[in-house]
Amino acid sequence: MSQEMLQSVCLRGLLLLLVGKHVCTQEQCLKASVNSCEDCITNGPGCAWCKDLNFTKPGEQEAVRCDTVAVLKHKGCSALIDPQNNLNKISIKPLTNGSNPVQISPQEIELNLRPGKPHTFTVTFKRADGYPVDLYYLMDLSYSMKDDLENVKKLGSDLLNELNRKTGNARIGFGAFVDKTLLPFTDTNEVKLQRPCPDKNEPCQPAFGFEHVLSLTADGNKFKKMVAKHHISGNLDAPLGSLDAIMQAAVCMKEIGWRNSTRLLVLATDDGFHMAGDGKLAAILEPNQGTCQLVNNKYSKSNFWDYPSVGQIALKLEEQNIQPIFAITKKMESVYKSLSQLIPKSAVGVLSDDSSNVVNLIVDAYNNLTSEVIMAHDFLPNHISIKYASDCKDGEMLSHRGRCANVAIGQTVAFDVTVTAEKCIKNQTFNIGPLGFGEKLKVTVSTRCECECDDTNKPHPHCGGNGVVVCGGCRCNQGFIGGHCECQIGQKDEASLRAQCKKDNGTECEGKGDCVCGRCQCHITEGNSQYYGEFCDCDDEHCENFNNTQCAGHGQCKCGKCKCHEGYEGTACHCAISDVACKTQGTVCHNRGTCVCNQCECQREYRGPYCKECPTCQAPCQQSASCVECLAFESGPFKKNCSEACNHLKLSISEKLAKSDCRVKDAEGCWMTFTMTEQDGFDKYLVNVLKSRDCPKGPNIAAIVGGSLAGVALIGLLILLIVKACFYASDLRDWRRFEKDRKLEKLSGTNPLFQNATTTVQNPTFSGDS
Repeated sequence: MSQEMLQSVCLRGLLLLLVGKHVCTQEQCLKASVNSCEDCITNGPGCAWCKDLNFTKPGEQEAVRCDTVAVLKHKGCSALIDPQNNLNKISIKPLTNGSNPVQISPQEIELNLRPGKPHTFTVTFKRADGYPVDLYYLMDLSYSMKDDLENVKKLGSDLLNELNRKTGNARIGFGAFVDKTLLPFTDTNEVKLQRPCPDKNEPCQPAFGFEHVLSLTADGNKFKKMVAKHHISGNLDAPLGSLDAIMQAAVCMKEIGWRNSTRLLVLATDDGFHMAGDGKLAAILEPNQGTCQLVNNKYSKSNFWDYPSVGQIALKLEEQNIQPIFAITKKMESVYKSLSQLIPKSAVGVLSDDSSNVVNLIVDAYNNLTSEVIMAHDFLPNHISIKYASDCKDGEMLSHRGRCANVAIGQTVAFDVTVTAEKCIKNQTFNIGPLGFGEKLKVTVSTRCECECDDTNKPHPHCGGNGVVVCGGCRCNQGFIGGHCECQIGQKDEASLRAQCKKDNGTECEGKGDCVCGRCQCHITEGNSQYYGEFCDCDDEHCENFNNTQCAGHGQCKCGKCKCHEGYEGTACHCAISDVACKTQGTVCHNRGTCVCNQCECQREYRGPYCKECPTCQAPCQQSASCVECLAFESGPFKKNCSEACNHLKLSISEKLAKSDCRVKDAEGCWMTFTMTEQDGFDKYLVNVLKSRDCPKGPNIAAIVGGSLAGVALIGLLILLIVKACFYASDLRDWRRFEKDRKLEKLSGTNPLFQNATTTVQNPTFSGDS
């Protein structure tokens, strides 16, 4: 893009921005339900009130006194109540913060605001050199951190020296944690509770939840000695009680020894963490209460309260201005980066295998955290909103927090803070300040919702002696109502009289009149005519226009509706009565609608400019079957009165049909085929019937009987053959058995069952040679 084009685009953007800003800053005043000066100035930030005694005319309500300053001055108002300017009182505390340098200014501000009108002020932050730092080192003492503990025992002096190079005023403390001493988190065997480490030859600390070891101190040697007394411990599952430990370190302010300083909480671990709900695994049902429960420097509610949620942890850290640094191993980096996204002003660093880089890791995280300034607020009172715009290199516009990154020591950044009170409120206080720093700006907000008028309490002639003048209008004595207190309500109360002026529990006199003694006195319209009707709901000026002419010049406006002259119709009397535009093929709207204002208003489900089409309609084939049967074939239930019952159908018979819309059975069971073409009007059709019907043929009795007999004979013959075959098979089996026995007899020579005769008779005359 050329330089000239770039300049042109920038210029257009600037012009649009200026125009948009001008439009957005135009004051407006919504005047609904205004009966007093207080109603007016609370009704909108652009509203002002005219307190001229005779500003309103007879028949006008008090809302006429309420408008923008420009409108009221144009109408000749000389006495205005215009609380447009915010009465903002700013008081700045002395730039001291005990022994610490002050970084935020101002430190206290009082705002007296108009409801709905935002006010913007500037808060500056200057990052001071030498601002004190408190660092609490919270270490995982599970067995997998054995090598890391040895290095931590040596880092006290090194870490303090590095922080003192940055600030000159640093302190360090130490705490340790493992997990709840209940199953399934820790082995509850008595021996294992006392010595949870797998190696029996090394020093081992009994299982515990969280222990505060050393309060914040500037003595590096003391840190080294106290940490040296502690040994590794152990648990069962991989996740740890990290959130329990963080919660106690954040809420036990006195025990830890936090100062008004930059507060850093370093969590060193190589594993994940348990969170709210996991305590149910050990039958712990009571939620974490978020209070300090240290007894003899140990977390006494470890086995009684559930783990805190991530939301509770984030809230407590933000409340106490503590910035966490998660020093974790490589395998846990993604887990703790996800956690860091939920906790403002937190950092994640990766430890080496033995935590030898922990000093550099903490120093780098400290530099990143302290160079980022995030301006935010604590809990806001109801009906107050706040927005921030950052005045820095990478600032953000109009967000719920202001942010500036890479802020160097001695650099000043500014934040434009816009506060809006949506409704009238009493004095409310909240704090604004940079996350991670103890300094706060105290903001006190009140609203201006009362009019300041120099009135007397004496009866005034303007109010008929029955009331006093308040800000130009009458405030009536008890028993009197009306713009000039002219109505004595007698037995009825004011609410009942006013209810008589409301239509369907709406606005009094529809907002177009005054309720006087239970009856509406209507106002004058903009055209100097009069509203009328029981509730002033009618006028003869606001009717529909056509071609910028009321009722198109062919009617009169009556109570908001056009009453057309003869020969015209339509809501704006803009149509001459005629059906020419609705005619097609000699019929109006195909006899399925009426012609209104040169357009067809169709009935039933017909559509289209002439009510020709019905997208959801289907040909009534089944409903027309009896009529088709009697007209085409002179049979069926309508045979005797066919011409009367079926006069809506016109019939023709064809040898062949190009298409078939309907196929329906008649009374004789034959299929009739025909087409139906819709005619003008409703339920009128031209029917074209196929001459031949498709009738089913009767059964062949002879074939059925003959087939049955043949089947019976065939089945009988088959049964006989089966029986014969069975007998043959049985006889064959017996024959084979007999033949087998004979063969056996020949082989043996003598039948073992044969017995010789006991007596032998011989014939003496027999000769064996003959």
